[in-house]
Amino acid sequence: MLGICLCLSIAVHFAVSQEAEAQDPVIYTCTEGYEFDYEKQSCKDIDECKTVQEACKGGMKCVNHFGGYLCLPHNARIIISNGEDEPTTAPPVERIDVQPGIPPISREDYSRVIHSSTHTLQCGVGFMSDSQNYCRDVNECLTANPCQHKCYNLIGSYLCQCEVGYELASDSVSCQDINECEFSNYICQFQCVNQPGGYQCVCPDGYQLQGTRMCQDINECETAHNCREDEMCWNYYGGFRCYPRNPCREPYVKTGEGRCRCQSPSVCRGLPPVIVYKYMSIFSERSVPADIFQIQATSVYPNMVNTFTIKSGNEGGEFYLRRSSNVSAMLVMTKPLTGPREHVLDLEMVTQSNVLSYRSSSLLRLTIIVGPYPF
Repeated sequence: MLGICLCLSIAVHFAVSQEAEAQDPVIYTCTEGYEFDYEKQSCKDIDECKTVQEACKGGMKCVNHFGGYLCLPHNARIIISNGEDEPTTAPPVERIDVQPGIPPISREDYSRVIHSSTHTLQCGVGFMSDSQNYCRDVNECLTANPCQHKCYNLIGSYLCQCEVGYELASDSVSCQDINECEFSNYICQFQCVNQPGGYQCVCPDGYQLQGTRMCQDINECETAHNCREDEMCWNYYGGFRCYPRNPCREPYVKTGEGRCRCQSPSVCRGLPPVIVYKYMSIFSERSVPADIFQIQATSVYPNMVNTFTIKSGNEGGEFYLRRSSNVSAMLVMTKPLTGPREHVLDLEMVTQSNVLSYRSSSLLRLTIIVGPYPF
């Protein structure tokens, strides 16, 4: 009985040994970033954006790609290029028949190409085999130069970016100009002109560009003007005008700069004995109400009372005089004015004394030039 049991034991051991020798073990290895799918018998990509907690920090977005993931800005776009469509097959799976004395290829070997009589391994999209039978990344930026501007190589792919002032077109490789002038109406003070890769602010005639966006008035009276010798040049916002150096007309004579006096009381009966000419400039659409000019008596006498009125030039009600003291008043603009336009206001100051039975008046003829633009 003992001998029979021994024979049976030897037979079973021999059968098991024969079966083990007949079937070599099979080991499946995938490249880094992949895992073997036993159901489909192929390597499938690991989505690190789902498996790795907080894969990207600092406001970056996680973008999964073959064999790894990228942390990119939210406006970055990744291009998968294989000449046609996006790849639909995963990178190769290595089936390695283990032979005695030969260690299996580890995942760190990264896509080793294995050739045998029954199996040939092909590289995935974006890779190509080298002389050592490894799948190496193809640097599309060096080989194909697919991007119009900047190209950044990625593992198995590439990324296109554009120069400042451009953005990626719908084909994700071409760059199209950004029209910065459409972003805001306030990017330039006057006018924005779009240019390839940027823009330029321009100013109207009579102005020059100050800095990059502001317009500054050119003082033509200091640079170039066509006024005659008997005329004075008056600069205003956006231009200049020529006025007589001697504005006095009969029966007035010039007694000072812009000052005219009537020499004959009998001839000037009913007329102001003195007319003073003044000029000022304002720009269009100035906010209102606005204090723009002060009129003041040059001589002060006891027991004298001064009154101020707008004699003419205010038919549209754009101005009024606000009395500020016994000897002064402020001209206030009540409506925004649009230029180019010229207003001539006659501001009268009447000085009188009931005690002395004295009354006198003087006239200030104020010319207001409104520029064509609100700057």
